[in-house]
Amino acid sequence: MNDQEPKRVRRARYKGTHPQSFKDKYKELEPESYSEDVAKVIEQGRTPAGMHRPICVNEIMDFLKIIPGQTGLDATLGYGGHSVEMIKRLLPGGRLFAMDVDPFELPKTRERLSALGYGPEVVVIKKMNFSGIDLIAEEAGPLNFVLADLGVSSMQIDNPERGFTFKVEGPLDLRLNPKSGKSAAALLKTISFDTLQHLFIENADEPHYEPIAKAIITAMAKGTVIATTTQLQHIIKEALEFLPEKNRKEDIKKSCQRCFQALRIEVNNEFGVLDKFLEKLPFALAPGGRVAILSFHSGEDRRVKKSFQRLCREGVYSEVAPDPIRPSTEESNTNPRARSAKLRWAVKV
Repeated sequence: MNDQEPKRVRRARYKGTHPQSFKDKYKELEPESYSEDVAKVIEQGRTPAGMHRPICVNEIMDFLKIIPGQTGLDATLGYGGHSVEMIKRLLPGGRLFAMDVDPFELPKTRERLSALGYGPEVVVIKKMNFSGIDLIAEEAGPLNFVLADLGVSSMQIDNPERGFTFKVEGPLDLRLNPKSGKSAAALLKTISFDTLQHLFIENADEPHYEPIAKAIITAMAKGTVIATTTQLQHIIKEALEFLPEKNRKEDIKKSCQRCFQALRIEVNNEFGVLDKFLEKLPFALAPGGRVAILSFHSGEDRRVKKSFQRLCREGVYSEVAPDPIRPSTEESNTNPRARSAKLRWAVKV
């Protein structure tokens, strides 16, 4: 029998000031233990791995006008950055409901909020997508305010195992809830040329939809299995070799971003979920209730704008944003992921 204590294994060194591997960034992944290192990353205009920096916080809070005792909803909890700011304003006496479908990030955020002193008596967290806002209203009663941030969280983008980025090798997944539905890789196995073109146009406004769709379908017809993020990126890159050399690298990067976005929207039925949310939203709001929605591409913004304007004409909303609010220049410079954000709002009659 061996009574010796197991040999302690030292953690691998933090590899340089900008580690490339997601797992090597343990200081960024443990912000509570390495706050100074995380602060330096943020000062450099980057988002630490495993974190998400909330966007347009001041603009959202200025509009929502939250006061103590109110009941509200964070329809897209994510890392919980917006939720924390809302909770600060609704206490004492108020309560925040929060929703998210991510089975991996949701427990982490619940634990993070609990460590700040915000337990279930203050924030009620539900694992569901925001098309179920009517179920929240049944439990909570009429909501004084609602926030929906339609962007993908940085934690999801940065983790290669989630398959949201083409910058590193990972499974071509793109599901917000990897335990439900089928992945982007599975989608590509059965999709037709015409349907793929339509997705690239409708979901991402991709200008090179035809050669990219053709390259993907041709590769699969030859027996190529597109199972990883870099495999899809390589096919897109080869399909766009005809582009002028001067801007080819940047144009290919943008097309990859748009194509990945188009597939992500499809596998998560993001437009369908958003349409249901916008339809149910007015019935969940209290009289005078306020809603703010952050969108990140034209398809989302178009749906929000049209819904708000139509319901305003019908007398459901007393006022809607005449134009989208954009992040400040300062925020865009310090947090590049904020640059494409558009904030629209509405007030219930």
